Amino acid sequence: MADLDAKLDAHSYPATNEELIEAYGDTVLEFQDGSETFAEALSRLGEYTYEDSESARLATWQAVSSGAVGRVGYSDRDAPCIGESGPEQVSF
Repeated sequence: MADLDAKLDAHSYPATNEELIEAYGDTVLEFQDGSETFAEALSRLGEYTYEDSESARLATWQAVSSGAVGRVGYSDRDAPCIGESGPEQVSF
């Protein structure tokens, strides 16, 4: 994502999803369990205008596919809240 970070920082804002996809859509985002293009990730968000590179960067992280997540639903920090069902605990 370092390559994309530099591109987003250099871009002129405000900017829409469409403008960012047109400019950097072919940039590949690499994950532990795969990859996808910036266009694939950002197109999940619909129409939106970003005021700065940080908001575009955060939106990208929110839009990436589950391949970037690792173990979906896993948390070694928090137990489910009362009345909430979560994944069963796994002991290693």
